Amino acid sequence: MAYLEDAEVTSKRRIAIIVVSGFFLVSMVVALTVGAGIDKGFHLNPFSDKRGSSTDKSASTKAIKAICQPTDYKQECLSSLTTAAGNTTDPIQLIKIGFQAAMKQIYEATKKSNLLQKLEKDPRTSMALDTCKELMELAVDELRQSFNRVGDIENFSKYKTFIMDLKVWLSASITYQESCLDAFENTTSSTDAGEEMKTLLKTSMRLSSNGLAMVSQIFSALTDLNNPNPSRHRRLLSFDGLPILGHGDLELPEWYEAGVRKLLTISTAPARKANKPDAVVAKDGSGSYKTISVALEHVPKYGNASFVIYIKEGVYNESVRVNRSMINVMMIGDGANKTRITGNHNFVDGTPTYRTATVAIHGDHFMAMDIGFENSAGPEKHQAVALRVSADEAIFYKCSMDGYQDTLYTHTHRQFYCNCTISGTIDFVFGDAAAIFQNCTFVVRKPLPDQSCIVTAQGRKERRQPSAIIIQNSTITADPDYLPVKNVNKAYLGRPWKEYSRTIIMESYIDDVIQPEGWLPWAGQWGLRTCFYTEFRNTGPAANKSRRVTWQGIKQITQRHAAQFTPGKFFRGDEWIKLSGVPYIPGVTTNRQSKNATTTRSVLRGF
Repeated sequence: MAYLEDAEVTSKRRIAIIVVSGFFLVSMVVALTVGAGIDKGFHLNPFSDKRGSSTDKSASTKAIKAICQPTDYKQECLSSLTTAAGNTTDPIQLIKIGFQAAMKQIYEATKKSNLLQKLEKDPRTSMALDTCKELMELAVDELRQSFNRVGDIENFSKYKTFIMDLKVWLSASITYQESCLDAFENTTSSTDAGEEMKTLLKTSMRLSSNGLAMVSQIFSALTDLNNPNPSRHRRLLSFDGLPILGHGDLELPEWYEAGVRKLLTISTAPARKANKPDAVVAKDGSGSYKTISVALEHVPKYGNASFVIYIKEGVYNESVRVNRSMINVMMIGDGANKTRITGNHNFVDGTPTYRTATVAIHGDHFMAMDIGFENSAGPEKHQAVALRVSADEAIFYKCSMDGYQDTLYTHTHRQFYCNCTISGTIDFVFGDAAAIFQNCTFVVRKPLPDQSCIVTAQGRKERRQPSAIIIQNSTITADPDYLPVKNVNKAYLGRPWKEYSRTIIMESYIDDVIQPEGWLPWAGQWGLRTCFYTEFRNTGPAANKSRRVTWQGIKQITQRHAAQFTPGKFFRGDEWIKLSGVPYIPGVTTNRQSKNATTTRSVLRGF
């Protein structure tokens, strides 16, 4: 991991000279990777795209080679840019051309998938192709969003947010394409559709990876510029967190956005009548709607204001879909054990894992409080998702996710879970989001007789993806029914689903349900050298690391490194979690002697 290593002082000086002299991307990449000199004729603003295009083809070729230098798939990069770039040397335009090339490849794959689906006779494969089309559309959306954002930055001081957004969106595009291929597992195709799609998406996935490499190089260079001596100047973020809501007085700062204040206020029961939500769902007819899905039909498309849906106590047996146009939706229930959304779609009965979710969230800036999400299919039905989250900057507070295999699908983007309970058997938290869990409880359930239990299965495919499963200040324990079989159906912290799987468990309580080895292989040596698994300052009977597996991917980190995996650092949580009013600790919690930290631990013990 690049940010776990301190760069040489000489590199810092070089980068500073580059930025001051005005090279944007080409100069940075060249100076960092191929040692090119500095052209003093560029604009001082490193995000300016007002450079004159050169008519010299050799200049364009040099620019393309420089911009492709940090990528893993240089041949595809050179080929795609050389074909469409003409004589331009503008790095902004070159990056956009790269995004367009990736989108074009996905469009071509979509056309081919339509033809394959018409010819396909196997129902599972046909459904996989249908799933693929949805995921490819999402992948294109992420690339288009990145394309539109490049060059729009006006305030250089916000470059970290700007580039992090790009990295998250490009990473999501890669994950959507990979999820398309995952849909063909365990299918019997009459047209070899799975292999055909793998071939069709090969180039687009490589081009998407190249885009992520280019953007990551910018981030690395500019971060180094702002930290010329990280060993001396890096500091942990403030430990000052927000009050634990629901324990003590509920004080709402004036600067909270109106919708968030409404959500938190109506959660205090008697105040609901005085602070009406935008929609009320009640099975008994006492609300505006009887089902959640009908209520969602009234959410304004791409609305800027928060849309609050209060879901009264009851069990709602329905498939809920919060699509991409439903942004800023907030759902609040009467408690995770009182307001429950349930379903039983599962893999054994013919549904691809991606589509088994009882609730699927795609609309950005989603928030849920006091709701239970469940898939009741049972362990014999294998993959059965209770909640799938693909929304960016999604928050879940005081919720529960209950199931068996694949309970919570943290699919893509940035996600924060606080005071939640997640239960299951195999890979019951999985996916490729940047997902952080604070003050949560993970409950291992009794599996089938021949099964082991695994808490996490993180799915990072590319080493530059800004994704991970991070469990902080939480508890890993088990359901009482599991305890009699814990030495037969053994439980583990996680296993590497994809090659660069990354999971961090820190400052948490690990009960004696977890085996001393800690981690389990996926298949043979797959991912054992390239994964990133670490445990930092955990407590409990199974927190002792002396008998842990010794794969190359098992890392030992310091507190300074651990701080990089906290919400404030990892996905700039101060910019979106803090305003929600949800309890939030931006940094490490070790040695945190505050009332909030003590209260949180006692709450966990009560679960």
